[in-house]
Amino acid sequence: MKHRILIIEDEPSMRLGMSHFLSSSGYNVSTCKDGAEGRSSIEKDRFDLIITDLKLPHFDGLTLLKHIRTVSPDSGAIIMTAYADIKTAVQAIKEGAFDYIAKPFSNEELLVAIERFFKFHSIEMELIRLKESIREKKSFESLIGLSPAMKDIFDRIASVAGTDVPVLIQGESGTGKELVANAIHKLSHRNDRPFIKINCAAIPEDLFESELFGHEKGAFTGAKETRKGKFEFADSGTIFFDEISDIPLSLQPKLLRVLEDNIITKLGGNTSIKVDVRSIFAASKNLKDCIAAGTFREELFYRINVVPVVLPSLRERKEDIPELIDHFLAHFKDKYKRPDLAVSQPAYNALLSYNYPGNVRELKHAIERAVILSKDGIIDIKHLPDEVSKSSNIATCIKDALSLEESIRCLERQSIMRALNESEGRKTDAAKSLGISRKVLWKKIKEYGIE
Repeated sequence: MKHRILIIEDEPSMRLGMSHFLSSSGYNVSTCKDGAEGRSSIEKDRFDLIITDLKLPHFDGLTLLKHIRTVSPDSGAIIMTAYADIKTAVQAIKEGAFDYIAKPFSNEELLVAIERFFKFHSIEMELIRLKESIREKKSFESLIGLSPAMKDIFDRIASVAGTDVPVLIQGESGTGKELVANAIHKLSHRNDRPFIKINCAAIPEDLFESELFGHEKGAFTGAKETRKGKFEFADSGTIFFDEISDIPLSLQPKLLRVLEDNIITKLGGNTSIKVDVRSIFAASKNLKDCIAAGTFREELFYRINVVPVVLPSLRERKEDIPELIDHFLAHFKDKYKRPDLAVSQPAYNALLSYNYPGNVRELKHAIERAVILSKDGIIDIKHLPDEVSKSSNIATCIKDALSLEESIRCLERQSIMRALNESEGRKTDAAKSLGISRKVLWKKIKEYGIE
C-alpha cells in the first residue's frame, strides 16, 4: 500500500514539481495551496506524512503543526524553510516535526528526508508492537494453557481489555477468575491507575455500604471520622468484585444505580460524588440459580453481564495439565531452593490422571506440598495428597478393561503398595492405615508378590 503524502506549498511551480516527482517515486500525493486548505485536508483525510512550507497564507507552518498534533497525531511532518528561518524550523522540530529541509533543495534531498522518516516510523511502530507483545505476555503469564478453551479465553480478554464495559467472570472455585481480572486491568488503558479488589463474601452485611461508598463522621456508632469507600479509592481505575453473588440483596439496587450513573453518596451524607470506575465481577455460583432463589436481582445481573468470560474447569482442559505442572514445579523449586528436584513417573502419572475438583488451585497446592515433603531430589507418589495418589491407582486398574475380579485385585495390590510406601516399609503402620491385621498384610504381600 502506497504511503500518503500531503504537500502544502503556496508557490505553484514548486508544488507541482514536488507532486510530480514524489508520485513518480511511488507515493500517493495530494497538494494544497495555502494554510487554510491544508488545515481542511488534514481534518478530512489521514496522511502518513505532511510536508508544509513554514510561511503560508492564512495559517503558517507552526500553526499547522500544532493542528496536526491535535487532529492527526500519527502523521509525520517535515517543514520546508528558507535559510533565514532555520531557527524557527528548529523550534518546529521541538514541537513535533520530524525534520526540516532548507530551500532551495534538490529532489534527491527531498527523497532522502522522506525515506528517512518512513524508516524511522517503521522502527517506531515495530517497537510499539514489541512493547505491546511483552505487555500482553506479562499480563497473561499467570494464566497457563494451550488448549482451545484457554486460547478462547485469551482472545476474549484481549478483546474486552481496551474497553470500559463491565465484565462478568464465571467459573468454579480455583479456575483463576482473579487472574483473569488482573490480566484485563493490566491490558487496559487504566493499567497505571488503582486496581481495587473486594471479596464480597468476606465483608459483614452491616459494613458493606460503608465499605463501598464510604461514610461521613457520625453516620453510625463508631464512625469517628469521614472515610472514603472502595469506589473513591478506585476512581479513574478498576474495581473488582469477587464472589458478587454474596453481595447483600438490600445493597444491590444501590450498586446498580452507581454502575448506571457513576455517582456515589457516602453513608450519612447528602453530597453526590462523581466517580470514573471500570467494574469487573466474578462469581463461582450460577447467578441465574441465585436469581431463581431470590438472592440476586435480575436487573443487576443483566447490567454486569455485558461481556461474560466463562472459565473451564481443569478436568475440561486436561491437555493443559503438563504445562501447569511444569510451571508450578519451576516456581516452587525456585521458591524452596530445590533446583535439582525431579518428578518420578508414577507421581507424574498420578498428577495427570486426577480430576481436580479444586481446579488449578488444587494442582498448585499439590505440587507445593510435594516439593516440601520430597527427599533425595525426587517427588514420589507418596508425597502427593491421598486423593491424587488413589486416583492414580484407580486409573491404572481400569484402563486395561480388566474383569471385575482382576480390577479389585489390582486396586488391592495398589493400595497395599501405597500404604507400604507411605509407612516407609513399616508393616505395622501400613496394616493400621489399611484397616487390616499385620498377619493379613503379610499374607497379601506374599499373594501379590510385593517385595
